[in-house]
Order: sequence, then C-alpha cells, then structure tokens
Amino acid sequence: MECGDNRADKGWEGVSKRMVRNMVVDEITLECGDTLKQVNVTFETSGTLNEEKTNAILVCHALTGDACAVGDENTPGWWEGLIGSGRYIDTNKYFVVTANVLGGCAGTTGPASVHPETGKPYGSDFPVVTIRDMVQLQYKMVKGLGIEKLFAVVGGSMGGMQVYEWAVMYPEMMHLILPIATSARLSAVAIAYNDVGRQAILSDPEWNKGHYYPGKGPVNGLSIARMLGMITYRTADLFEYRFGRRLKDEQTVTQFDCTFNIESYLRYQGQKLVSRFDANSYLYLLKAMDLHDIGRGRGGIKAALESVKAKVLSVAISNDLLYPADHQEEVVEMLKELGKEVEYHFVESIYGHDGFLVEFVKIGPLVKQFIEKHASICNHSTASR
Repeated sequence: MECGDNRADKGWEGVSKRMVRNMVVDEITLECGDTLKQVNVTFETSGTLNEEKTNAILVCHALTGDACAVGDENTPGWWEGLIGSGRYIDTNKYFVVTANVLGGCAGTTGPASVHPETGKPYGSDFPVVTIRDMVQLQYKMVKGLGIEKLFAVVGGSMGGMQVYEWAVMYPEMMHLILPIATSARLSAVAIAYNDVGRQAILSDPEWNKGHYYPGKGPVNGLSIARMLGMITYRTADLFEYRFGRRLKDEQTVTQFDCTFNIESYLRYQGQKLVSRFDANSYLYLLKAMDLHDIGRGRGGIKAALESVKAKVLSVAISNDLLYPADHQEEVVEMLKELGKEVEYHFVESIYGHDGFLVEFVKIGPLVKQFIEKHASICNHSTASR
C-alpha cells in the first residue's frame, strides 16, 4: 500500500492543515468476485491526528459528493457548514478524513479510470461495486493511515449507507456511528426513481454502451437524470415557495421550451452536474445504492444489527421522499430491542432529503452534543511540535 505523501509511513499525527492526497491499494476483491489491482483512493484530511490516534472521524459522502467535505477558502466543502475549525465537528479537536468512493469520478478508481492491463478507460467493463466494496476500500485506507480505531463514522444519504456497513462489517473499528437521512436498505420507490434516471442515461445515444471516452458522453441523459434527482431531494412546499408558477419571462409560448422558473432551475442543476460528474460513475453508484441492504446474506436487518458495537445517533429528516423517517425508526427500534445504545432525532425541514446538506443549525447541535457526550473516549492532546 502506497500513499502520495511520505507521512503515510510515519503516521499522520501532527498534520493540522487541510490536505487532499492519494493512496494506492494493491488490490481489492469485490463482492461480485472480480479483483481490482492498483486501486487509487483520493482522500481529504483536516485537523490533527493525536499521538494516540484516537480522535479520527471518518466522513462518508453521498451520491454525487467527493472527498472535499471540509474544503478551504478556495474550494468550499460540501459539508463545510457542519465541519471545520470551531464548527459542530471541530477540526481543532478531531482529525477528519473523507475519501471519494470506489466507482466515483473524483480521484478514486472508477469507470473513467485507465485499466492497468488495457491502457484504456474501463467504461462499462468496470465491475459492479456495492456499498460494502466501498467500505472495504475505506477500511484499507484508514489502516494505511495507521489508524487502528476510529472515534466516529458519520454520513448522510448514500454516506449513511456506508456508515451502517462500517458498523456491521468492522464493528470493532469505531466507537460511534452517525447515520443521517439514510436507511438500512433502499426502498422500492427509491429504486424506481433511480431506474428512471438510469434509463435517461442508457437511452442517450452518446452513452455508446459506456465506452464514450475521451468524448463528453451522454450529457443530455445525465442532465435529465439529475433533474429527476433534484425533484426527489426537495419538497413540493419548497418548490412552491421558491418558484410557484412564476415565469422566466412574459413572452408568448411558441415552443416546448423553458417557460417557468422551476424549469430553468432544474435545467441549470442538470447542466451543473454534467460539468463535474461522469455518467458511468452515476450509473455505478445508483446501482450500488439499489443493492444496499445490510441484511442481505446476513439473515435479515435485525440479525445484521446484532454485530453493531458502536453507540448510534440516528437523524431523520421530515418529508424525506427517498429515506422516510419511519424506515430509520424501524432500525432504531431493532437496535433498542438488541440492547444497543442508540439515540434518535427527527428534524423538521422544508428541504426534505437535502436537509442533511443545509439544515446545519438543526442537525449540527445534535451531532456536536452526541460527539462531545462521548469525547472522553478519545484523548485530544497533541504533542508540542
């Protein structure tokens, strides 16, 4: 295992500034049976790893997220409202690590990566990956940083799926888990939405069966998929409040073109994603979400949860179309029945599912209180340097 920074061999204690680095894992065997060799992992670190290496928090990202959770003044992080110096997850106290997921397109090996044997991008020859595969790679990365046990693992949406898998796959590897706006398995309606988005990409002629590199690929299909996704991430009340039936302009409608502000907004969001995300990665990560079920092959969800040793904070968002609160409440009840230490909170939000990305004033204090409640588990002291 190699890392793009020489601190990998010496440990990461004393590293205080925000950094983005790469680590190469020799190989990983996937659930599908395929083996990937020379797998690159791009990850961000922020804060200082103490000498005891007990204050590390792993953050897991959602579908179109990346390793940039904290960010800096030049590159804002997607969870910067939650994590940072003096914030709810305080990087003055904790060493925060976020890795781009396996199958992604922001540095970690995925379908756009070059196949080491052919010298060409994998495209659709990339093997199917699961949430468990993502977590296995993260585990190797964490070990590569010299961390034997994480203080906490936290994530929302697809990131929350990874949190649950961490707790089941490696129950001795963390003290706390914080799954937010997520579920132990994806629901039928969420799979349905995913498939509509998937078909939009697959039906775009530019997809070319996944082998469109170095071209732009199915930009129209990916844009439409994102438009659909945005509808599921927000609520009808929010759309009505922000856009209503307001028109983009008052001209007479002569074509099937953009007329309402809501249409303009959705098209903008679709085009925005196309500029930064790979369509094949979108397909692979959607399928990983579809396949997510912590009870699969383990005798069911409750049987899988028996393995959990970490203390749990579960946060649900009201009006979450993709991960309804009752799905999380079901898991919380199972954990309680199994005698696990679990805390549950229901957050009211007009944003729906996207509340986990914007409702920092509501979610942040819950996260901070839970973490600080158990802060004695880790020693925050760092040696003078």
